[in-house]
Amino acid sequence: MIDRLPIQENVSLAPLTTLEVGGPARFFILAQSEEQIADAFSLAKRKGLEIFILGGGSNVLVSDKGFDGLVIKIALRGILHNNDVVSAAAGEDWDSFVAYCVTENLAGLECLSGIPGTVGGTPVQNVGAYGQEVSETIDSVRCYDRETGEITDLSTEECGFKYRVSIFNSTAIGRYVVLSVSYRFAKNGPPKIAYKDLADYFQSREPSLAETREAVLSVRRSKSMVIDMADPNHRSAGSFFKNPIVGLEKFESIAADYSDQKVPHFPAETGSVKIPAAWLIENAGFHKGYQLGAAGVSTNHTLAIVNRGGASATEIIGLKNSIQAAVYSKFGISLLPEPVFVGDF
Repeated sequence: MIDRLPIQENVSLAPLTTLEVGGPARFFILAQSEEQIADAFSLAKRKGLEIFILGGGSNVLVSDKGFDGLVIKIALRGILHNNDVVSAAAGEDWDSFVAYCVTENLAGLECLSGIPGTVGGTPVQNVGAYGQEVSETIDSVRCYDRETGEITDLSTEECGFKYRVSIFNSTAIGRYVVLSVSYRFAKNGPPKIAYKDLADYFQSREPSLAETREAVLSVRRSKSMVIDMADPNHRSAGSFFKNPIVGLEKFESIAADYSDQKVPHFPAETGSVKIPAAWLIENAGFHKGYQLGAAGVSTNHTLAIVNRGGASATEIIGLKNSIQAAVYSKFGISLLPEPVFVGDF
């Protein structure tokens, strides 16, 4: 207990992340109220401590050395449903929230089923999957502003959403702490079937929201993209790399080199296409099940780097670097990692 805050010392962070990798936090607090979050920032400022905000731990890689500062784990809970707008506290489990929305016949998040983590992390990365992005549904984001020490509500436009981008992970990194997110839904609306895997799953039939959620979960399970302790691939951060967006000329050059097969791609902004990072990784020589020490590539999806058991952050980084170097050497494309790296590497 420091300054009446329930702060602990030397808390292992590995069990609080889905990769199960990393050293301890020098100081740690499980923040269960907005007041505790504000007080923790005040304390850190007085003590000269660096801060890291931890949510569900599904998109982070912690250094083997740990974090020499204060880790604030967001544990705010609560859901408020008002007509077609639903507000969820940042610490709410994401998939449980999606399940609630589907049960209430609220269309807009059904394709984001099965993604590990908490509500607070979804606007940061503009989480997306199977043709749907969370920014399509977000109405506003309630935040603690570290610069002013005040709580503010940011509109969708103010959040600056793009593919896997928001102001939270680009122009205003570290400034805001997400406290809750409000989503605006289409009550009794149809599911979004825009992704090939889902279209193939249902063929010409229009499914319900519940059927779409179950289909997404089924597809994700087949790729080890749902946390299942019985799955040897479960220690991962999900998709480790972003799907790169390249110019049409670059894509056509790659397609010409692989004229014997159809290079998968999806439309992006004008004059650009998105190429699946998994395809690039596989064609750069990293097959499913590839191993480098205790780190490896998932046996079910080349986009996921996994801890095979007892892996260090150094090993995970080593595999990441090898994949990036090989893809760049073969295709001239720089793969950008999805996870946030915590501590000194």
